[in-house]
Amino acid sequence: MRDYYTITELTREFGISTRTLRFYEDEGLIHPVRRGRTRLYRPSDRHLLRQILRGRRLGFSVSEIREIIQIYKEPPGEVGQLHLLVEKIEEKRQALRQKRRDLEEALQELDEAEEACVERLAELGVKT
Repeated sequence: MRDYYTITELTREFGISTRTLRFYEDEGLIHPVRRGRTRLYRPSDRHLLRQILRGRRLGFSVSEIREIIQIYKEPPGEVGQLHLLVEKIEEKRQALRQKRRDLEEALQELDEAEEACVERLAELGVKT
């Protein structure tokens, strides 16, 4: 295992910009070592970055990710973190299910509006 990774290595590995990596640093999610102007990321920073990006893909906000990371560092530690994560996952799942219902309803309304338009055009003798 390596001691450090450069910003270039991590941005390439994860397909993110240096700006994104610096943003997570500014948000206090990762803490690279500084050697002059050079940032050096430890394996733990790399692991955290992987988890942060996964959290973002799952729809978690930066503040939610920070909360999940922070609970790991304090009692009750990993058990508390896992309980919180299960809770947050269920909240996201419910929100996505609601969005799916909303989308289905909107699609149904669009179908009905389109059907009404086509019927009215037919009444007016216009072919579609």
